[in-house]
Amino acid sequence: MTSVSIIGNGNMAKAIGGVVADDGSTVEYLGRTGSAVNGDIVVLAVPYPEVDNVIAQYGDALAGKTVVDITNPLDFATFDGLVVPADGSAAAVIAAKLPGSKVVKAFNTTFAATLASKKVGDVQTTVLIAGDDDAAKAELAAAITAGGVKAVDAGSLKRARELEALGFLQLTLAVGEQIAWTGGFALQA
Repeated sequence: MTSVSIIGNGNMAKAIGGVVADDGSTVEYLGRTGSAVNGDIVVLAVPYPEVDNVIAQYGDALAGKTVVDITNPLDFATFDGLVVPADGSAAAVIAAKLPGSKVVKAFNTTFAATLASKKVGDVQTTVLIAGDDDAAKAELAAAITAGGVKAVDAGSLKRARELEALGFLQLTLAVGEQIAWTGGFALQA
């Protein structure tokens, strides 16, 4: 089994922890201050504006670990765009700040409710994963699928840009009450 450290304790942190705990993985929840990081996989379950603080607190402890970026780098002032360059992503920014870690993008295109229920409508919830380290993606995918949620390899970390755009679209639809927070995009093969 895998050991997972989740930095954050909001709805997404709890939903992700629930999924990976369902496969028997050990899950620890950490605050935003520098506690020991025991997990092989570390999930950054904080809003994008908090990522720099988390890296300042935990940066050295993340070396050699798989770091999962779940953020959607929204402009929270206007809620009308992303705050990363159009040809980049939050995941790429994080990877540049954590060169000793294996950074992957995942969970940003799902809502907490669809992770907890493991369904989007009548379709099993799917987590899209992007990253440059195939072993890190496979390790995360194994924990997710063993927990009852599908995982799909979305390609290299360059694909994080498209995942963040998709996550942004889904969030704006939910905020605009066009879809429910219990809904979202489903992937069916």
